[in-house]
Amino acid sequence: MSETEKAPLIAAIDVGTNSFHLIIASVDTRGRLQTILREKEVVRLGASGGDIKYLSQEAIDRGVQTLKRFADIAKSKGAEIRAVATSAVREALNSSEFIEIVKKETGIDIEVVSGIEEGRLIYLGTLHSMPIVNQKALVIDIGGGSTETIIGKEGNLLYIHSEKLGAIRLSIRFDLLNDIKEENIQQCRRYIRGVWTPIFSKINQIGYETLVGTAGTILNIAIMTLQTNGKPVPDVLNGYTLEKKDIQKTINRIIYTKSLKERKQIPGMDPNRADIIVGGALILEYVLENVYVDKLHISTFGLREGIVYDTLEKRKEIEILKHLGRIRESTIYSIANQYGVNLKHSTHIRNIALKIFDATQQIHKLSWREREWLEAAAILHDVGYLISVEQHHKHSYYIISHCIMPGFTNDEAEIIANIARYHRKSHPKKKHENFQKLPDDKKEIVKKLAGILRIAEGIDRRQIQAVKDIDTTLTNGTLIIKLIPSNGNELPDVELWGAERRKLLFEEAMGIEVKFELSM
Repeated sequence: MSETEKAPLIAAIDVGTNSFHLIIASVDTRGRLQTILREKEVVRLGASGGDIKYLSQEAIDRGVQTLKRFADIAKSKGAEIRAVATSAVREALNSSEFIEIVKKETGIDIEVVSGIEEGRLIYLGTLHSMPIVNQKALVIDIGGGSTETIIGKEGNLLYIHSEKLGAIRLSIRFDLLNDIKEENIQQCRRYIRGVWTPIFSKINQIGYETLVGTAGTILNIAIMTLQTNGKPVPDVLNGYTLEKKDIQKTINRIIYTKSLKERKQIPGMDPNRADIIVGGALILEYVLENVYVDKLHISTFGLREGIVYDTLEKRKEIEILKHLGRIRESTIYSIANQYGVNLKHSTHIRNIALKIFDATQQIHKLSWREREWLEAAAILHDVGYLISVEQHHKHSYYIISHCIMPGFTNDEAEIIANIARYHRKSHPKKKHENFQKLPDDKKEIVKKLAGILRIAEGIDRRQIQAVKDIDTTLTNGTLIIKLIPSNGNELPDVELWGAERRKLLFEEAMGIEVKFELSM
């Protein structure tokens, strides 16, 4: 982007367990975040202890109304919306109902991310908030439903873990909302210790130089710590450093102020957080007792800022490099290597598939994001061979949909898995559970991309690259694909046959005819 170009505006929405956050921002030519506005609404989407199995109708209604308002704000600014949902939505059995209502009422597509992907985005946000790029940093994000612990250096992730320890989850589970009993505090402490002891053993084994804290619980406790010590709260809390011992005093005050009414009177306490702060404070207490640094650095950047940077980085990498971004590419090839994929074949399929995608862009009207999904599916479509040759397409679906895939949301992994599932054998059908659970618009995308992948697979039917390349011509509703043989003296008749057999899904999804020719 040149100095004269207008930076695109991104409206990043964090659909959290406790609060929904909106930030509208752009990134300038020096990589600095230029924030237009910030909005926050306490929604309490996941207000249950233990596993968040269901979103209540009241919580869904609150969430939809908040997202309607956020969408109106984003549209008024001309910003591209990207909404990411975390633990409450990823755990709820009725999350699809919430996602569909949001889409219908607001037009927003909610992306559900795994805890690992959430951690990656958090690290990306904090990395741009303070000069920690050259330090081995441990980042802690205490949310309403989960806590993410991340170790990174120079932009590389060394460790990510997401645990179902959150301010809302623990406060409800151990009855820490109103008048608190000592017994409940001790039960919660034992629970945190039992869950996190092996995790922090690993964290300390890996090591770190700096401790960074982000998200609402930590920011509020930081403000309370400053006010308790008679220090002014700066306009910008980002980058502020607090002594561990001072934070621990604040935590003790929070924990041992037994009633909700008294907690609300603690200087600096956010009244909207007072009922769930004890659960979050006990999580932070464990962290501070088990790290070997004496200071906590505060970052006001986190998931939503990470969403802005991630969105723009992906777009830039796709537009410039014309293929998967660095992190997503690393993920895909790591999985391919893990499952022994024939990369010579799969990269050849990728190249052919992307050529067909580009040649028919005016027909399918899909974007760089869908192009990425096709590329990922092309590389991974044969991972199921490790389990069974005959049914490998079904096993490929299972493996991809259940893999940890940093750089991809849960929804993207499901779409990629479906595209790979239909690279051979039957077309997508209503009776197929994996296909049926997709939203209708995603079903159409899967049909189009799987149609492309099927043709590409047919063109390398014997997996020997008998067809070295293709030329395409789109005219009068017909796509002509010319097969260029690797050996001019050898007719790639099997590949021609394979391509002909696999073109029907493409023709049905795209509404055009496909013809194959040989270039001899």
